[in-house]
Amino acid sequence: MSLIPTFPTRWTVILFALLPFLFAACSASPGEIKIGVLAPLSGQYAETSGQPMVDAVQLAVDQVNAAGGLEVNGRRYEIVLVVEDDAANPETAVSAARKLINQDAVMALIGPPFSSAAIPVADVAEQAGVPMISPTSTNTQTTLDKTFVFRATFVDVFQGAAMARFTLDELGMNRAAVLYDIANSYNRGLAETFQSAFIAAAGGKIVAFESYTTDENVDFSEQLNVIAAADPDVLFLPNNTDDVLLQAEQARQMGINATILGGDSWEGERLMGQTPFDDAYFSGHFCRDDKIEAVRLFNDQFESAYGREPNGLIALSYDSANLLLAAMQTQTELTPKSIRDGLYAVEFNGVTGEISFTDSGDPVKSVAIWRIKGDERACYQLINP
Repeated sequence: MSLIPTFPTRWTVILFALLPFLFAACSASPGEIKIGVLAPLSGQYAETSGQPMVDAVQLAVDQVNAAGGLEVNGRRYEIVLVVEDDAANPETAVSAARKLINQDAVMALIGPPFSSAAIPVADVAEQAGVPMISPTSTNTQTTLDKTFVFRATFVDVFQGAAMARFTLDELGMNRAAVLYDIANSYNRGLAETFQSAFIAAAGGKIVAFESYTTDENVDFSEQLNVIAAADPDVLFLPNNTDDVLLQAEQARQMGINATILGGDSWEGERLMGQTPFDDAYFSGHFCRDDKIEAVRLFNDQFESAYGREPNGLIALSYDSANLLLAAMQTQTELTPKSIRDGLYAVEFNGVTGEISFTDSGDPVKSVAIWRIKGDERACYQLINP
């Protein structure tokens, strides 16, 4: 049964925040809309994930404000970001979310990006009745049984199934091994969905399914010995990049020549040129070399503003902000509930593709498959639902 009320009107918004006429200024005095942002701005993910996420959201907001603000029902609003560090830690993230909602009185939340923090923050947002969009949390628990919690990305179930389908259909390989961090909800969820989809497919066989915990992430020889004995065609590593670098190197040293596969947590720029990852494949959200003009324009704008090429997290964060603003424009008044209603009513076309919601906060999204070849990477294939 659907948890979401039926909406009589559905709005279609083609919104890349690259079309300034959508945000033309009007004659009314400007109001203010506060949006909270939760990102890991300290710790190991600050430079690679936290700050780039904030930069992407800031770019979207700056573009809107520079064009005169967001026009909602004839009134112009300035968008104000209130940013908090979630430290990629569940307890820290929950405290920061409560501050944003109860003290800063934000209308909505963007983030956290990681499932480990997004899942508990989603409970806070749902209880408070404040809409939340996670750019990259793919764990199904984030949105489960919630009506105020959304994501801009695909879910692990689809990502894992897409990688299983790609392995069997495109690579023609049917013996898979998996090594994953059992203590991390993202890693575990993606490993399990890949396993289920691979087994369910004709001819697919999981020959080894090995786990480790975050306090044992230096020496993987015990698990890799089991995998080596199973002689897989592919080795699926749905783990963070630091772990994957060690795992792939140790696998090759132990004579495991299987094709290496990964998920959207891989930082492709760090893996290029690394011998174990030559001809490796991983799933992602964004084809940066897409031929769509708006995507090329976004690439140029972000690189000009922040001096780096946008990756999947950056593109999804940018889309999350613009999706939220597009939902606001469909409403006659601005409240957390009306914004939530707007998210269910809007059909959005962003730099990562089309995003719309029906009876849950999970969008139907395509999965981009990336290939690493030597010191280069490229979008290899787009898998649609």
